[in-house]
Amino acid sequence: MTRADQSRIQWLALGFTGIPALVLALSIALLASCHPAYAEIPRASQIYKRTLIRAAHAHWGLDAPIATMAAQIHQESRWKVDARSPVGAEGLAQFMPATSDWFAQLYPQTLGERQPYSAGWSLQALVLYDHWLYRRLSASDNCERWAMVLASYNGGLGWVLRDKREASAGGADKLRWFNAVEHYNAGRSRAAFRENRDYPRKILLRWEPLYVRAYWGSGACTRGVPL
Repeated sequence: MTRADQSRIQWLALGFTGIPALVLALSIALLASCHPAYAEIPRASQIYKRTLIRAAHAHWGLDAPIATMAAQIHQESRWKVDARSPVGAEGLAQFMPATSDWFAQLYPQTLGERQPYSAGWSLQALVLYDHWLYRRLSASDNCERWAMVLASYNGGLGWVLRDKREASAGGADKLRWFNAVEHYNAGRSRAAFRENRDYPRKILLRWEPLYVRAYWGSGACTRGVPL
């Protein structure tokens, strides 16, 4: 609660005495502490929201899971266009330089030369790369498929495909990520494996519902108001 909220409560309470004043003050304090769902969403996201929506609709259609992609950017860079990780990942989408070069060459007409610190380029590349991964993965439903897409985005498609084979060999359902494929490791280090498994869970189960509640449309695992 801000100082202004506290002052407002004290001022209102002056007009009442006894129990009514206490009840009023507590009620207002409770309301003041209830922040909206979008309180954790960086303000910078509003600057790039329309750009993300246009890119997502262009490559995924009108039913694109905007909230999922917004949650992914949230996890990657917290919407900081100039973000740079300790290992060299760049921009909103946190592409590594080698990935940026390869993907820009794969879609020269859409992306042109790599520009990771351009918000428009970075969002377009993220949306397009997600779609590229999505077409190469199969799962039991859309939510599970997106979990595999995100794990691939974070750690590489080849690793996820190998994990799926390990899961199948171990008797698990290779078409389910949660509580199935996610428990199998085809050879990554413990730290890399932990980071990779946390990535889809944070995006789909923590951040995606936040963006759905803030009216960013639907997500892969959470339904919302269409944009």
